[in-house]
Amino acid sequence: MEPDHDAAEAAGQASELDENWYGPDMATFGDRVAAARDHAGMSQKELARRLGVKHSTVRGWEDDLSEPRANKLSMMSGLLNVSMVWLLTGEGDGVSAPVDETPISADINAVLIEIRDLKTQISGAADRLGRLEKTLRMKLKGE
Repeated sequence: MEPDHDAAEAAGQASELDENWYGPDMATFGDRVAAARDHAGMSQKELARRLGVKHSTVRGWEDDLSEPRANKLSMMSGLLNVSMVWLLTGEGDGVSAPVDETPISADINAVLIEIRDLKTQISGAADRLGRLEKTLRMKLKGE
């Protein structure tokens, strides 16, 4: 691609990023939990106390190291005034994208897009690896 075309494409994707900041392609479950918690004016410790879990549990959710059980997810969506679907997928009733007064340059945006694409590829590869491992285990049990 030519440099002018790259810049125009990156600018177009930047506006798409702004519109879908918390959507399934941009943000993780943890990103959405943190955003909703911040929007509600709560600290991690406060959210943990209100949910009846440890602070490290909420930190693990926000760092995408673990996910809550359905009952805690339901409680959290109520406390944070967002839908459970939005927390899980980024679609539905949630918080709006953060207002950033500093526009992202085309170069930085291009790197962010590449990171997002790489994350998607890695996630797909992890899913494929899991399926292959399951298939192998089933074959080993059957033989």
